[in-house]
Amino acid sequence: MEVEVFEKGPRPLAKVALTGGGRCNLTNSFRDVKSLTQVYPRGERLMKQLLKEWGHRETMQWFEERGVSLVIQKDECVFPRSQNAMQVVATLLTAMQQNGVKLTLRHRLTDIHPEEKGFRLSFETPEGTTEQCFEQVVVTTGGAPRPAQLNFLRHLQLNYEPPVPSLFTLRIDCPPLLALTGTVIREAEVMLTGTHFRADGALLITHRGVSGPAILRLSSHAARHLAECNYKTTLCINWLGKTREEEARQMLETMRSQSPKKQMGTIAPPPLTSRHWIMLLKRSDTDPQMVWADLNGKRLSRLACMLTADTYRIEGRDRHKEEFVTCGGVALNSIDTRSLEAREHKGLYFAGEVLDVDAVTGGFNLQAAWTMGHTVAAHIQRTTECSI
Repeated sequence: MEVEVFEKGPRPLAKVALTGGGRCNLTNSFRDVKSLTQVYPRGERLMKQLLKEWGHRETMQWFEERGVSLVIQKDECVFPRSQNAMQVVATLLTAMQQNGVKLTLRHRLTDIHPEEKGFRLSFETPEGTTEQCFEQVVVTTGGAPRPAQLNFLRHLQLNYEPPVPSLFTLRIDCPPLLALTGTVIREAEVMLTGTHFRADGALLITHRGVSGPAILRLSSHAARHLAECNYKTTLCINWLGKTREEEARQMLETMRSQSPKKQMGTIAPPPLTSRHWIMLLKRSDTDPQMVWADLNGKRLSRLACMLTADTYRIEGRDRHKEEFVTCGGVALNSIDTRSLEAREHKGLYFAGEVLDVDAVTGGFNLQAAWTMGHTVAAHIQRTTECSI
């Protein structure tokens, strides 16, 4: 079997080289994943099925057998021990070369035409346009933030879910908050008011708003909702993580009883910094110089609410360094989920984010790519052997 890979850019696997900040977060241990809906907002049923055949263990074994030593971080993300994504890129390119795979660069796919025996592919190259025919085609073009980027599929009978960006940071126009740029809350809980969308994890305050794993997870799960409201809605932040309002109230009462004569601004509840605490005091209309003994019940309740349900108006989204992840693409009802072959076009397969499958950060998107790639390759190999 002859295999040829077409890459639209000048370098192969450029996106792999960028993942994980250039270190390549190639998978996850899945130890903290109680349900795949946590990490695959779209496509969790498909991934549950496919991961049984090729999951993170198989991925890790494949790379380690080829000399890539791996390390599992405390957050369960898996990286090459070298912390160099180019080692992963080189390993994949070597495997392609060893298996006789032909790699053609600077070929952007512009059209797929079904033929009687296969498919005719149209490409745009630096030299002009060209066409080639193949018996079987695997489409792995990745996410398409703009619907026009899926125009190369226009001659096929496929259903689509409108693509929108996923994994992005949120812009907030609140000078007192933005003054805390660089502040990290290790365990925060965030949600969009009036919806069921919520996420938790570390939160980073930036010069334009908020970022960090908690925000990226929220943006992933709520990608379509945020797009529909034009990225203007209300964000609710629990600065104390899973702590509920009544628990926060009890904590504040304890602080009042233990330090009645001290100024409130001098004692911050963990895990807040002094600057962060003073900002919240001012937002709740409480003087940081007031002593704890003067904190009455009404003001105490207001502070407890501020700590656990602080609200900010979202003014838009910002790009994130990993924002080539998109929500949407070819609908899963257009493919055979056992093989990822198009139902209406035998010999045409889809894998990766070109499908309506995407994940939160943490190595889950790349794992989906490895898993789906294996599924397609295994099916093609089986059907080819049977036809010989």
